[in-house]
Amino acid sequence: MAHPPFSPASMPSHLAAELEKLEPDVAFRASQSHVHHTWARTFHSRPELYIRPQSLTEVQKIVTLARRMRRRLVTVGCAHSPSELTCTSAWMVNLDDFAQVLAVDKERKTMMVQAGIRMHSLNLAAKEHGLTMPNLGSIDDQSLAGAIATATHGSSIFHGLLSDSVLSLRIVLANGQAVKCSASQSPDLFRAALVSLGALGIIVEIEFQMVEHSDIEWVQTILPIDDIFAEWNKGLWTSDDFVRVWWLPYLRRAVVWRASKTTKPPRKPEYNWYGGSVGYHTYHILLWVSQYVPRTLPWIEWFVFGMQYGFKPRAVTSAVEEQRTGLLMNCLYSQFVNEWSIPLSDGPEALTRLTKWLNGDEHGSAIPFSPKGLYVHSPIEVRVANTVNRTPRPYLDTSFEHSPSLYLNATLYRPYGQDPVCRERYYQAFEHLMKEYNGRPHWAKNFESVDHAYLSSVYESDLDDYLRVRNEVDPEGMFLGAWHRRTILPSKSELPIFPLEEKEVVRRERKTGGADWIGEQGRWWDGGVDVHEKNGSESGESFDLMAGAEAEYSVLFESLRDDFSSPDVDRRIRDGSETGLGGTNVFNKM
Repeated sequence: MAHPPFSPASMPSHLAAELEKLEPDVAFRASQSHVHHTWARTFHSRPELYIRPQSLTEVQKIVTLARRMRRRLVTVGCAHSPSELTCTSAWMVNLDDFAQVLAVDKERKTMMVQAGIRMHSLNLAAKEHGLTMPNLGSIDDQSLAGAIATATHGSSIFHGLLSDSVLSLRIVLANGQAVKCSASQSPDLFRAALVSLGALGIIVEIEFQMVEHSDIEWVQTILPIDDIFAEWNKGLWTSDDFVRVWWLPYLRRAVVWRASKTTKPPRKPEYNWYGGSVGYHTYHILLWVSQYVPRTLPWIEWFVFGMQYGFKPRAVTSAVEEQRTGLLMNCLYSQFVNEWSIPLSDGPEALTRLTKWLNGDEHGSAIPFSPKGLYVHSPIEVRVANTVNRTPRPYLDTSFEHSPSLYLNATLYRPYGQDPVCRERYYQAFEHLMKEYNGRPHWAKNFESVDHAYLSSVYESDLDDYLRVRNEVDPEGMFLGAWHRRTILPSKSELPIFPLEEKEVVRRERKTGGADWIGEQGRWWDGGVDVHEKNGSESGESFDLMAGAEAEYSVLFESLRDDFSSPDVDRRIRDGSETGLGGTNVFNKM
């Protein structure tokens, strides 16, 4: 849908005045009519301006103008995170038009790219040079910068976070300067920027370590959970290059997915008529029914996964395909996701307790929340990462330094946009359990009971160091919002509100599902003087002009067309999924 042009005539007078002072040949591609929402449509917000730069000079101009106009900046990619992390009522910067491959070094197996590139596009470009990303999470729709910023990971005892493969970064800071950092150049900034949470600046370039392009053979097997526990320390996680588990709490079974590199010829998984549109819509309807009759969920787990993978243990599905597609999974429906990491050795105990609780055994689980009448969606995703002895470590690394890390993911679907009735109590119990193992929440997910005090107890001095660097490079809080204040920042009494920090003022339910999020910036509500008339105004000549950037000819306030389609929350299907008479086969892999 096209946005109407943001013409000079429609500009606020302050904005027009500031634009006149900046380079007229550098475009400012903005619109005023964009409505932002997360992929799952869990949150919606309407930024004052939605900006899509196409060059480094444009990014620098955005930052300089935002600083003069006293506006917060939020950088967004595909908005896959179901939380309000990317919501703003201020200025939103989308880097989809800043997504080029800048350089490829085949000998070193590295690629330099603009930060807005989606991982899918990166891997396609890398394939032309015989390269691929070393690891992936469940999807590759995210921008590379966004995946890095939130500590995205895959599932392998031989890999850690995606940020482990970052060799250097270039980031535009609040002063408008583009700064390069690496393990040897500005190492503190590098460690903070590897998992930045969007709170340091706008990452614009990434040097990424690739590996040789290869195929993988994956094998998926249904096993009783007792078999999983018996194998836990005897090769479950080390048997293959990549391993992940989907836990079915009511069946007391698990689907184990293993994959390793191979030179075998490509082979598609065995076709299953139920795995296409029939199974997809059947499961969706049954999830909707469970909104009104929750006690049907154990039966739904038995029926849905039995129809697709077999009703008896040890049923097997397998295939051979490219690593870049083989590591991907299907997200299916709109969803809330609550994921935490704990030490791998604590996994059997934590999963045993959670399984007992979900099956009604409050006493045996030792989880102090009643499970009576509570039924949840399945499966629980179980993944592993390992960053032991890896340096430099991001300050906000969700994995553990001295132990392999287990990631437990409690996904709850939103059938036809409806919030699941079990969410509040389930997530309260789940987070309580994770905290007992000093768990660390996945930054992009829907955690609730996390604040600076708790994070300080698990990150210790690393959180202090991150905040020190963050406050040094963005002293006015241009890149801070309510999510940051709620989670990583100390209370207002310990750390006063930053001049440009945005707070949440309204969160209201939408009739069509999800919530509207409305924010307001600090200088408009903290009692300070008018930001445009304060003494010692920071606008105009008192600001450093952008240095070292070449101007590009363009039209000021070029109208922005949203010619990309909005993502369909009911069809985030991985590349390479087989299509047959029954539709796209979304269930041949979990």
